[in-house]
Amino acid sequence: MMKEQQAQWGSRLGFILAAAGSAVGLGAVWKFPYMVAQFGGGAFLLIFLVFTLLVGLPMLMVEFTLGRLGKRPSIETFKFLGGNSAYGLIGLLGNVAAFILLSFYSVIGGWIVVYFVLAIGNILNMVDVTQPGLFEAVTSTPWMVVSGQAAFMIITAWIVTGGIEKGIERASKIMMPLLFLTFILLIARSLTLPGAMEGVEFLLMPDFSAITSEAVLFALGQSFFALSLGAMGMLTYASYVKDDVNLPHSAGYIVATTIIITICAGLAVFPAVASFGMQDEAQGPGLLFIVLPKVFAEITGGAWFYLLFILLFLFATLTSSISMIEINVSNVIKGRQEKRNKATWIFAGLIFLFGVPSTLSMSILADVEIFSRSIFDTMDMLVSNIFMPIGALLATLFLGWKVDLNKVSEVLNVKQGFIFKAWVFIIRYLLPAVIVLVFATTLI
Repeated sequence: MMKEQQAQWGSRLGFILAAAGSAVGLGAVWKFPYMVAQFGGGAFLLIFLVFTLLVGLPMLMVEFTLGRLGKRPSIETFKFLGGNSAYGLIGLLGNVAAFILLSFYSVIGGWIVVYFVLAIGNILNMVDVTQPGLFEAVTSTPWMVVSGQAAFMIITAWIVTGGIEKGIERASKIMMPLLFLTFILLIARSLTLPGAMEGVEFLLMPDFSAITSEAVLFALGQSFFALSLGAMGMLTYASYVKDDVNLPHSAGYIVATTIIITICAGLAVFPAVASFGMQDEAQGPGLLFIVLPKVFAEITGGAWFYLLFILLFLFATLTSSISMIEINVSNVIKGRQEKRNKATWIFAGLIFLFGVPSTLSMSILADVEIFSRSIFDTMDMLVSNIFMPIGALLATLFLGWKVDLNKVSEVLNVKQGFIFKAWVFIIRYLLPAVIVLVFATTLI
C-alpha cells in the first residue's frame, strides 16, 4: 500500500527556526542560568558547550538521519527501516514520552499565561506581582491554573492545526525572531544595572575550582536535553524536510542557535539577579515568578520589561509544545492532512485532561504522592529520567547497528570519510555509553 504524501517545510529557514524553537524551551531559558550560578559560572558553561558539540550534535544528527531515511511519522519510520513492525515500539515510546511531557509542560505554560495577565495588571496598577506569596496563591487556586493550562493548550493546538508550513513554520518564523529581539532588549537593560559586569564575568570567566563531578554530570545532562532529544520530535521535523536541504549544516545552525539563546538567557537573567544579590533564590519557579518581578521592580520601566520577559518565556514554551503535540498528530494522520484538525484538537483535549492532576498537585492534590513525589514531579521524572534517555539510546543503537550505513551516507549526501566514520563510531559506542551514564546517574 502506497504511503500518503508527507507534508513539507516551505523553506530551510522555516525548518531550522522550528527545530531550534523545539529545542529552546524552559530548560534553556529557565534552568540554565540557575545551574550556571550553582556550578562554577563560566566553567560550567564551557563544559556544557563541549558536551553539546560532542554529544548533543551527533545525537541530533541521529534523529535527523532517521527522519530523512523514513520520511514517515516516527512509528512508521522504525517499522519501515527495521523491516519489522516490532521496531515501531521505539517510535511509540517517543509518542508516549511527548504526550506525558506536554501534559506537565502545559502546567508551566499555564502559569506563564496567568502571569502574562498579571503582568498586564501590574502595568495598569491593578495587581502587584512582587507581593509575597503571590506565586503560591496562584498555584494553589485550582480554577486559575486549570484555566491557564487550558488557554495554553488551545494556543498550541490552534498553531498545529494550521499544518506544517502555514501553522508551525509560520509561527516559528514570527516567534523565534521576537524571542531574539526580546532577549536583546532585556540584555541591554540588564547590562546597565550596577554591578552587572560582575555577573557577566561570573557567567563567562571559568572558575574550574568550583567544578565537581556532580557539576560535570549536570552539564552533560543539560546538553542532552537542551536539544529536545529522545522523544523523536527532531525525527518528526526532519521527515518534513525537502531532499535538497543539507541536514548536517542545518543541525549545525540549530545547535548554534540553541547555544546562543542559552547564553543570552544567562546574560539577560544572571547579571540582573546578581546585581540585586538574589542568586540564592534564583532557581526553578522562584526565578521567573518570584525573584525577577522583584528585580524588575527596581528598574525604571521594569513593569514593561517584566511583561516582555514573560512574553519571551511564553514564546519559548510554545515553540517546544507545538513539536510535542505534532509528534502524536503526525503518527495518527500519517500524511492525511485533512485529518489534522480533528486529530490535533483530540490530542490537545486528552493531554489537557491527563495534565490536570499535575496542575492540581500544588493545590487540592498536594497530598497525593507517587514514589514519594508529587504528581507533577513524578511525570517529570518519568519522562526526563526514563523515557527520553531510553528513547535516545534505542534510536542511536538502531541507526548505528541496524540501518545500512551506505544508505545513511547517501541520504546525507556525504562521503564515508574520516568525519563520517568518526560519527559512526560515536553513535555506535560513545553515545550509548554516555546515555547510560546520564540515565543511571539521574535515577540514582
